[in-house]
Amino acid sequence: MKRIIAPILLLIALAGGWYAWKTHSAESRKDSPAFHGNIDIREVRLGFRVSGRVREILKEEGDAVTPGEILARLDDEPFRNALDQAEAQVGQFSARLEELRNGNRPEEIEQARKILAASEAALENSRLVFERQQRLVGQGAVARQDFDTASTAYRASLARRDEARARLDLLEAGTRAEQLAQAEAVLGTARAALAQARTTLADTVLSAPEAGVVLTRSVEPGSMVQAGATALTVSLLNPVRVRAYAPEPLLGLVRPGREVLVYTDSRPEPYHGQVGDVSPRAEFTPKSVETEELRTSLVYRFRVVVRDDDGLLRQGMPVTVRLKD
Repeated sequence: MKRIIAPILLLIALAGGWYAWKTHSAESRKDSPAFHGNIDIREVRLGFRVSGRVREILKEEGDAVTPGEILARLDDEPFRNALDQAEAQVGQFSARLEELRNGNRPEEIEQARKILAASEAALENSRLVFERQQRLVGQGAVARQDFDTASTAYRASLARRDEARARLDLLEAGTRAEQLAQAEAVLGTARAALAQARTTLADTVLSAPEAGVVLTRSVEPGSMVQAGATALTVSLLNPVRVRAYAPEPLLGLVRPGREVLVYTDSRPEPYHGQVGDVSPRAEFTPKSVETEELRTSLVYRFRVVVRDDDGLLRQGMPVTVRLKD
């Protein structure tokens, strides 16, 4: 008989303790102030940064996505062609700059020296003819026209010699600094265009910034889209927040860091959260907060970050926030 009585007494004690805890919890919940609000989950409207034709959409509405996962692609053939052209221009201007830095080839300088030597020899010959004609014309041995012809030939030879010497000096001096600066600037412009072409090609791929769930799918393969147009809307999984409102008399109870309990109509157990921030401005209670005493009151908005979300909280869901202690 004693063996039977002991378990019965233990069960009675446990039942009494559970009833007392439930009664105290219910009374505490009833006595603690309630703040009404809605679930506020961030949404991201994703779109391409470039215009083009949609090649494929990899996700449907309701599909889960992970950070960095590819969601959609544009037809990238025009962008690849632009990238190839930019790479070719960089190669062309790089070769030109390298040519200017290396200067003139030794063969070109040697050729200029030989041209100068030949022009000096021709000048010497025309000088001798000119001087001989000059002596003879003074003696009346040659015609004045022959002297004029020799004089013209001498001056022409002198000009050709000076031109050949200037050409050799220019080759030996090498490339001017201004030419190098110009070539470097042109190459820099080509490299910037190449970087832009690579960025544009990368922008034909649409990826998920964070983990979430696809809410809407706005385009289909084959559609032409403009830059910035929304292709997919993704609801982010974290953080899950509550946008609630507190009247001015209770504002002192709501402070950043305060632990709170978040109650919904979908499950009996509350969620646990923490007050994140409190708005410094008063505002009229939105119509979504359906409480008679707060419908026309001025309240202060505050946000609660839910720590133990189980995936059942949805955007706009009405909730009741109560202080934990």
